[in-house]
Amino acid sequence: MIGKTAVEVGGDGVAVISINNPPLNLLSVDVMLSLKENIEGTLVRKDVKAIVITGLEGKFSAGFDVTAFGVTQGKKTQRELGFMSIKIVTDTLEASRKPLVAAIEGMAFGGGLELALACHARISTSTAQLGLTELQYGILPGFGGTQRLPRLVGLPKALEMILMSKRVDGEEARSLSLVDAIAPADKLLGVARQWALDILECRRPWVISLYKNDKLEPLVEARTILKSARLRVQKQNPNVVHPLVCIDVIEAGIVSGPRNALWKEAEALEELRESSTCRSLVHVFFAQRQLSKIPGISEMNLQPKKISKVAVIGGGLMSSEIAAMLLLRNYQVILKEKDKKRLFDEIHRIRGNLQNHIMEGKENQWKLEKTFGLLKGVLDYNEFKDVDLVIEAESENLFLKQEIFANLEKYCRPHCIFTSNSSTFSLKLIGERTKCEDRIARIHFFCPSPVMPFMEIIRTKSTSPQVIIDLINFGRKMRKTPIVVSDWKGFAVNSMFITYLHAAVLLTERGVDVYQIDEALTSFGMPFGPFRMIDMIGLEVFAELCKIFNENLPDRSYKPELILTLQSIDREGANNAKGFYKYDNSSKATPDPEISNYLANTRNLLDVANDSKLKNFPDGEIVEMILFPAINKACHIISEGIVFRSSDLDVASVLGMGFPSYRGGIIYWSDSFASKYIYSKLETWSKEHGDFFKPCAYVTERASEGMSLVNPEKQGKSQL
Repeated sequence: MIGKTAVEVGGDGVAVISINNPPLNLLSVDVMLSLKENIEGTLVRKDVKAIVITGLEGKFSAGFDVTAFGVTQGKKTQRELGFMSIKIVTDTLEASRKPLVAAIEGMAFGGGLELALACHARISTSTAQLGLTELQYGILPGFGGTQRLPRLVGLPKALEMILMSKRVDGEEARSLSLVDAIAPADKLLGVARQWALDILECRRPWVISLYKNDKLEPLVEARTILKSARLRVQKQNPNVVHPLVCIDVIEAGIVSGPRNALWKEAEALEELRESSTCRSLVHVFFAQRQLSKIPGISEMNLQPKKISKVAVIGGGLMSSEIAAMLLLRNYQVILKEKDKKRLFDEIHRIRGNLQNHIMEGKENQWKLEKTFGLLKGVLDYNEFKDVDLVIEAESENLFLKQEIFANLEKYCRPHCIFTSNSSTFSLKLIGERTKCEDRIARIHFFCPSPVMPFMEIIRTKSTSPQVIIDLINFGRKMRKTPIVVSDWKGFAVNSMFITYLHAAVLLTERGVDVYQIDEALTSFGMPFGPFRMIDMIGLEVFAELCKIFNENLPDRSYKPELILTLQSIDREGANNAKGFYKYDNSSKATPDPEISNYLANTRNLLDVANDSKLKNFPDGEIVEMILFPAINKACHIISEGIVFRSSDLDVASVLGMGFPSYRGGIIYWSDSFASKYIYSKLETWSKEHGDFFKPCAYVTERASEGMSLVNPEKQGKSQL
């Protein structure tokens, strides 16, 4: 029966109970009650000697249905969750008087793995993926994972897996004693059945994980390990509590016994499920899943075409980074340059990027040499005849780009996709000299592109649905999260990000300390402050982005004179170890006292006196004054139909800006304020500091109506 569990008893006397809730075999109250009923049913059957639990369709279980998280359902749910953890997982499954073995293939995450932990043995395929991933959703393992995992793999490894939501494959799980044996997929059930019979005949141990102690550290040592884990969590993310609650529950089991701790685990789970952190993380989870659902296209059920060979046109930092990323994902790459010297320099730069990959310990030299062999440099278009995708990353010259696209139409096969990395010119202008507007799009990788997990796909009214599907699939193969947006002046997400950085520069040019700003934003939850981020991007790249942004949107931008001042004295950021920070040989950043002198010079140049009010700003005001303009920009993007859903920008802010996911993304976070409050702040600042802060029409309208900035009516409505 779909959505529950099914039982099949073989001639060997082993009952196989299969979780049947496609496509991921998610757990739910109904599935758990069905599991309990089927286990109890097999226990009274005389023809059943032992039991195997597995999942249908090659997946054990991806965990409990996330829709049950982040909602308020009161004490009834707490009793249900406690009932499932104690009465089903512990008192029915683990306490079974007949041996019970888990046969794990595919995913065993969260509650799915916790079911397996309560079995008397676990058999998996080598490629199975196992992990307790609940902390990603602002909760903790609630089916006994906080108690059983430390007793099976030891406290340090359990803490690593739980606190980092780390997944391990079957081979590593076997080395950790998390699973007892490895079997190929076609023999998995057979091995699990025999293992269960062996336990029955006392040929293998009957293990109750909840009371296993041989891997558990002594109390004093355990408390030292737990204390160290708390300190790491508090240092890495002082704004969230659920990892600390999880550590407390683990410790309760070591001190007071695992059975008592199971109730603490259930109580903590219920409290965390109703927390703002859980609601925010669940919002981001579902918003990310919505990204690939493109209105008018997803309904077509188009299958992506395979992209094997990619051509990159253009020289410079971005094109070399793009080429290196493609090579590391095993794409054949054709690199075209204007002349031999530029081609040689570009290939040398790409090799350096790959070499850096080795130094970071991600690949070995042999693998990198093989990867480098996928690259071919050319000076003409003759090798483009079998290319599937072209990425143009040339300098911002419209005539040059139009010439390139006209040549691509001549030399490439009819289904080849043409994309540009340009942010200056519209796709319509770039493709003006072609007759293939339906296969033209824009791809934008974020700086620094090798590490940023985000990619924009920009389409026009003419871009075909098949091209969009192909590029979404390509983005995933590149291990990026793709967002589809409409063609616009500048990149949608970058305009939000640049506005954020501009606000920081504006504040410091008017008297706020650079390092106070960075400290305020990192305390808020950003991984780096805005000035540290500018250093990482590089002042040259940032200045170029600002130039493009100012040319495209002159009435909504800010010209950061401080950046030009620092560039004039050869400060380029982390690249040359001098920017807003100083960098040592290990790239460690420390504040530079000389920055105050350059700030003073810039203020004199701008004829701006230190604003005593701004100079004494508290951190909370700084955060608002820097993030509210970014919200304002995001609202402008929403109002013009550049994105399909406002939640798309939440994902974009998390993955493209580093906005803390536990706050739900920038638009979701804005809902924690009244729209009137955001409007009044922006309006006040615009009067005091200029039109940069002027609230857009969307913010003004929503505030006047007392409505949230998250407008359901705008969801799914693109200008296309």
